[in-house]
Amino acid sequence: MNLLAEALAWLSSPDRLTGSNPLPEALLVHLALTFGSVAIAAIVAVPAGWLIGHTGRGRGIAVALAGAARAIPSFGLILLLVLMLGVLHKTEAAIIAFVLLAIPSILAGAYSGLDAVDRRTIDAARATGMSEWQILWRVEAPLGLPLLVGGIRAAVLQVVATVTLAAYVNLGGLGFDILQGIQLRRFDQVLGGALVVAALALVLDAVFALLQKAAQPPGATQTTPRGDTRAARRTREKEALT
Repeated sequence: MNLLAEALAWLSSPDRLTGSNPLPEALLVHLALTFGSVAIAAIVAVPAGWLIGHTGRGRGIAVALAGAARAIPSFGLILLLVLMLGVLHKTEAAIIAFVLLAIPSILAGAYSGLDAVDRRTIDAARATGMSEWQILWRVEAPLGLPLLVGGIRAAVLQVVATVTLAAYVNLGGLGFDILQGIQLRRFDQVLGGALVVAALALVLDAVFALLQKAAQPPGATQTTPRGDTRAARRTREKEALT
């Protein structure tokens, strides 16, 4: 309890607003790295996921690549990319690492969302004369949006925690206080920085949970596609959220 009280006292200190790494500035840097990386990952993963979900081709490859990407250690990848690109491009190296971390969840959410749409709905849309492009944009994408938002939600939570590693390559963010506290053996500072990161993750999770709920089309239901079992559908949904 004493350490927690000291951490809260450190957080409430006026130095958090005027010190060498002001908390508002560190928070903005952390959010910029997080959402910038997730946005780039979405530009890559959403079209690829929609293509896989719409055509039903390449799902096995996507699952394998997503699993392999999750197994890559983020800290080692950041250091490797910094060594490969040089210290003058450490920002680009860190962002590439965060993008690679975010892609699997967004990719899974994109193709799982389309794959979960009832095939009868798509057949009905095709029977009315809709083109494949219209089916994708007007039927599959809206119905698959909740799972896509769930995939983005998972990616944001993974990246916002990992962005703390950016401090190891002097990019700032909320990880700076944690790293500095470890070096100075200021455990109140370490805990205080960790609490801020945890609070930020909880806030973002709550926001995206509301967005995911709002993304559900009124009265729309997603039934088991292509003759899959309920267990298979639950597996796909878990892939989108992990």
